[in-house]
Amino acid sequence: MGASRLDIHQQKHLEIAEIAKVFAHPARVAIIEYISKSDACICTDISEHIGLSQPTTSQHLKVIRDAGLLQGEFQGKSVCYCLNAEKMEGIKSLFNSFFNQTKIDCCS
Repeated sequence: MGASRLDIHQQKHLEIAEIAKVFAHPARVAIIEYISKSDACICTDISEHIGLSQPTTSQHLKVIRDAGLLQGEFQGKSVCYCLNAEKMEGIKSLFNSFFNQTKIDCCS
């Protein structure tokens, strides 16, 4: 398979695809959901809740953080995570716009 030509796509399509990668793994969806229901979370708390090892959870947190969905601050030697509300609202708006303009019943 050849290299993908990203330069031919609209920015909104690139953004949707990048965010979709974050939500493409059930562990990351579970992490985002858990953090959204908590005031703030530390990796070990998240690991215990979703049932993954701490290193695996850390790898998933990195993907989510790199996409800009998480904010974190150090509390001692641990990082306390919360969702980036501004980025999450932007994602909701981006996806809502996409689905609102997408014709769903095209084959009826």
